[in-house]
This record gives sequence, C-alpha cells and structure tokens, in this order.
Amino acid sequence: MADLYVTEGVVVPGAELRWRFGPTGGPGGQHANRAATRAELSFDLASSAAFDEAAKVVLRERLGRRLSGGVVTVVADETRSQWRNRVTARRRLAALLAEALRPEPPRVATTPPRGARRRRLAAKRARSELKRMRRPPDPEE
Repeated sequence: MADLYVTEGVVVPGAELRWRFGPTGGPGGQHANRAATRAELSFDLASSAAFDEAAKVVLRERLGRRLSGGVVTVVADETRSQWRNRVTARRRLAALLAEALRPEPPRVATTPPRGARRRRLAAKRARSELKRMRRPPDPEE
C-alpha cells in the first residue's frame, strides 16, 4: 500500500492505514445498494511510528472529537467509483493531519483604537446615567 505524504518530512507508512469499503446508501438503485464504493480510511495515531510523542500530543489535542480510541477516520462516498473515493479519502486524511500539525501563529497584542475606547466609555456613562435615573430621589433635594 502506498505511503501517505502529510507534509514535508512527515510520511505515514501505508502499512499503518486501514481501509474499509461498503455500499454508499442513499439514492442510486441497485448500483448504490450492491457496489462497495464507500471508502473509509482509518489511521491509528496512538500506535503510529510516523509521529514522535510531541507531535502525537499536538494531534490528540487538535483533532479532539475526530479521534475515537486514538484512531482518526475519514470517509468518502461522493462518487460512484471506489478508486476516486479512495483518492478523496487519502487527500482528506493528509489535509486533516497537516492542518492539525500546522503551528498556530503567535498572537500579536494590539491596543484598542481611540474611537473604540471613546465608544466604550460613552456606553459606560450612558449605562451609569440610566441606573442613576432609576434610583429614588434624594430626600435632601
């Protein structure tokens, strides 16, 4: 089985990929009911040798709900061809892993613009005035 190229320098061996095929369901008559064109590609992240422990931690954190028991699965059943669905599933898994491995850009702290500060303070003054008007009048006045 062919290896899965995720990013530059990250390759998942083809032996670690598991395929399952079945009928697609939905409309399509006998072809959809009998032909096993739906492709399901699974990759066991927990037991993989393709990633070091640091990368596995990042992948587990970022994939979150996509993981089921340490296994990430993608499904493709858009076309009537099993081969095209296989190609689509491989692309989806590679894109999913590449996106999860992409480092997050550092946040650049900015200051709010002058207009935003002015609007915030005006809203605070208006709210304060509204609450002051709800109070009962002072007896001294």
